[in-house]
Amino acid sequence: MLLKELSALASPLNDQQIGQLQQAASELSPQQLAWVSGYFWGISQTSGATQPINQAAAAVSSQPAGKLSIIFASQTGNAKGVAEALKEEAAAAGIAVELFDASDYKGKNLAKETHVIIVASTNGEGEAPDNAIELHEFLQSKKAPKLDNLHYGVIGLGDSSYEFFCQTGKDFDAFLSKQGATPFIERVDLDVDYEAPAAEWRKQALDKVKEALASEAQSAQVVQLPVGQAAHTSQYSKQNPYTATLLTSQKITGRDSGKDVRHIEIDLDGSGLTYQPGDALGVWFENSPELASAILKQVGLTGDEVVEVDGDSISLQKALVEKYEITSANPQLVTQYAELSGSKKLEKLATDKDKLRQYSGNTQVIDVLSEKKAKLTAEQLVGLLRRLTPRLYSIASSQSEVDEEVHLTVGVVEYQQGDETRFGGASSFLSHRLEEGGDVKVFVEHNNNFKLPQDDNAPVIMIGPGTGIAPFRSFVQERDNRDAEGKNWLFFGDRTFTQDFLYQVEWQKYLKSGIVNQLDVAFSRDQQEKVYVQHRILEHSAQVWQWLQDGAYIYVCGDATCMAKDVHEALICVVEQHGQKTREEAEQFVNELRKAKRYQRDVY
Repeated sequence: MLLKELSALASPLNDQQIGQLQQAASELSPQQLAWVSGYFWGISQTSGATQPINQAAAAVSSQPAGKLSIIFASQTGNAKGVAEALKEEAAAAGIAVELFDASDYKGKNLAKETHVIIVASTNGEGEAPDNAIELHEFLQSKKAPKLDNLHYGVIGLGDSSYEFFCQTGKDFDAFLSKQGATPFIERVDLDVDYEAPAAEWRKQALDKVKEALASEAQSAQVVQLPVGQAAHTSQYSKQNPYTATLLTSQKITGRDSGKDVRHIEIDLDGSGLTYQPGDALGVWFENSPELASAILKQVGLTGDEVVEVDGDSISLQKALVEKYEITSANPQLVTQYAELSGSKKLEKLATDKDKLRQYSGNTQVIDVLSEKKAKLTAEQLVGLLRRLTPRLYSIASSQSEVDEEVHLTVGVVEYQQGDETRFGGASSFLSHRLEEGGDVKVFVEHNNNFKLPQDDNAPVIMIGPGTGIAPFRSFVQERDNRDAEGKNWLFFGDRTFTQDFLYQVEWQKYLKSGIVNQLDVAFSRDQQEKVYVQHRILEHSAQVWQWLQDGAYIYVCGDATCMAKDVHEALICVVEQHGQKTREEAEQFVNELRKAKRYQRDVY
């Protein structure tokens, strides 16, 4: 019933009280209104009609009920998404719940908690995500409190293709246990196709939490309203993507380049989607029908076989094109196919984890299946495959520059395998199979760990070789549109100046206008001795140190395997040399930059 109708009825409230109630209600969300209704109902059941509200509230608050705190350690947004879903489900189940970014959570507060769930992804080679570095270090330190009264759960997200699979989740589990906390549910380590098992784990965890909190607070009549505020979210998400239109797919490497890099423009008109520099665009793609047919032929199937996917019965051919990952292999697929096929080569690989990871990371599904021909059933084939997941691309535009468009810089994965050419799934979809004007399903993945400084006067150093240049195009566009006074220094590298200088005309324009104050490039194959961005950093080490002394923020985007490590090492050398520090002191200095968000990385 609407509040404005109250005065027309036989109401126990006077006009002034109705006015106050209307004013208060107008400022509340639907979720808050629902809570308030329960709050007042609780008071009506525990207090006399004449008891003042503040006395009832005091009586309730003197018996604080336990609550669930959810902490996410997230680099690209997957762990954050799982944590947000967990929070929504907890609230719907009537559980008092708060959601925390790990960077905003004080570790000592764990001693005050009753129930905590940590959702943790793993960054790089077993490292904690940037937003969780401090909490991760705190729990290893002597300052970590005893947690004998804490009940906890941990859900780890990762990629089993990497050596340190779900290491951050494992770390948090070990740290909490060491401090005396008790797991109320077994930790789960989830691979890239995590959504279904994550949903099941969340249900089990919340059932246990609800039961525990109910038994702890049998006398509590009113649930406390969580202090944390949910961030604004778009109606479009990974689970509900927006169907956008491809405007442009333009090759921006030269005719003789060994790389095919595309500038992609996508129309978001009418979607309401917004993004900030540093965010990523998630792209759902369809696999190559030709590749699906080749896989079917390899295992002796026609594609007309019917399989069950998410409760629907569809043809196997359609499932391979739309529902399953059929390009990239993974260790589980190799191991399982070794058993099904009896391949001696694959069986031997399966016994050596390092070689298995290396092989699966550099081999496509079709080539694993080609190691030894084996006839499979439709169920066996889909049992080998992971579910299709979207690819995340760093956004290469500022919305203040391009309005309702979003730009990407996509390197097409393409290489020769014998007489055949292999392509990447998403990159070939965007570059070869999707025509301009065609539909593509997208969503924005916000990345709060890769953001421009709030201070427009702060200097910025950007290091982005190859397609790692993408977010820095958005950074510079944004700073240009904001008339930011802070200096901008870009390090870019690739193979050759003439063929691989991505967005060369734009960078030269920004350099000429003074938006970019300094541009240093490293083209590895333009001279006999290869030169990379880390070499340019060391060449300008004194100046890099001075910029750091002036409060500069450092950003690195691109390859995690080699480039990011080499750049990190170069920065330590700069600090060691010009800061006159020991190696250990220099490492600590760089680590403090990361904690202060003055050294941010988006590496893959």
